[in-house]
Amino acid sequence: MIENNVINLSPKHMTAMKLLHYFITEKNYTPIILQGAEDEIWLENLEEDYKIVRIVLRYIHNEEQYKFDIFKTNRIIKKIKAKTFSLKMKTLSIFLDLGSSVDLEELETKNLTPIQVNEEKDIKKDKVVQTYYPDLPKRLKKKSAPDEIAMFVRVTNEINEHNRKDQQKMEDVFSPKLPVITYTLILINVLCYLVPILVGRDGEFFNSFAVYGPFIKMGQYYRLITGAFLHAGLVHLLFNMYALWIIGIQLESFIGKWRYFLVYFFSAITASLLAIVIHSDVASVGASGAIFGLLGALLYFGYHYRVYLGNVMKSQIIPVIVVNLVLGFLMPGVDNAAHIGGLIGGCLIMIGAGVKYKSSTFERVNGMITSLLYLSFLLYMAFVFVK
Repeated sequence: MIENNVINLSPKHMTAMKLLHYFITEKNYTPIILQGAEDEIWLENLEEDYKIVRIVLRYIHNEEQYKFDIFKTNRIIKKIKAKTFSLKMKTLSIFLDLGSSVDLEELETKNLTPIQVNEEKDIKKDKVVQTYYPDLPKRLKKKSAPDEIAMFVRVTNEINEHNRKDQQKMEDVFSPKLPVITYTLILINVLCYLVPILVGRDGEFFNSFAVYGPFIKMGQYYRLITGAFLHAGLVHLLFNMYALWIIGIQLESFIGKWRYFLVYFFSAITASLLAIVIHSDVASVGASGAIFGLLGALLYFGYHYRVYLGNVMKSQIIPVIVVNLVLGFLMPGVDNAAHIGGLIGGCLIMIGAGVKYKSSTFERVNGMITSLLYLSFLLYMAFVFVK
């Protein structure tokens, strides 16, 4: 509290400030703004074992109050799980003002772990802290009274600086950017449709560059790519270009040009390969396989940024994928094999390319290895297994 322009922090509030500082600046937790959660601080990091950390300053003096706290906490966690597509959400509740009549061990629930901290030294003894946050006690060394104001200012400044950097990262990822690759791809698709018609050689163009298994196996490997730029009619072209416009502009802005370029062409190749595996003697054309790859990449990107895109994933991305796959099975003439091949390829190569500020080197390496294994499997199936 502030009295006569002098900051006076109780031991409880001092400990809360130190905990807040540790979890935000050292463990990259993000504060969650919740209505109705008074005298408690919620922090979220979906990459940690404990995805939610609660710092509870409110006085809880008996078991009835504590049970109600558990009930309310579980309701909030359920909503967060639904928003972030999390099946499990381990939560750590740190109680700074708990009555002596409350038995935490007896009342502990499966995914809700409580810690009672009457003094900072209690943290060092806790088994959960020792296992998951072993460096926490060192960060909470008790300061003497003359240092309290300086520490309060320093901790506040460091938290603000950390939040500022996080905000800059989010602006870097989500700020609109000129989608040069998407515009170029649309232009190439349109030209590949119009030019052959204008020169009267559209049939010949189709026969020379469509995805067709027997010719590809004879050495015309370029068809794996060129077929993704041909379309069977004006409606086919317009539908795919509209989808590429809507999805591509967003994804290119989110992941950057080189990642987007890689996802598009890798998806186009895997879409063509699975198409000739499933129906080798049928010619197929269209950008939809590559577009499904963009959807797969967007799905993986959205999972990493599900705190921001959770509602969009539920209401738009996943329904679009499911509906289009179902329509692909129901409507004649739709190459659903290419759609599935592109969707898987786009998701895998996105793991390999990595999501900015989120993916670790380990994840990217595994993604690249898995992508190459997937590509190798499709090549084997297309050129060796399927005769």
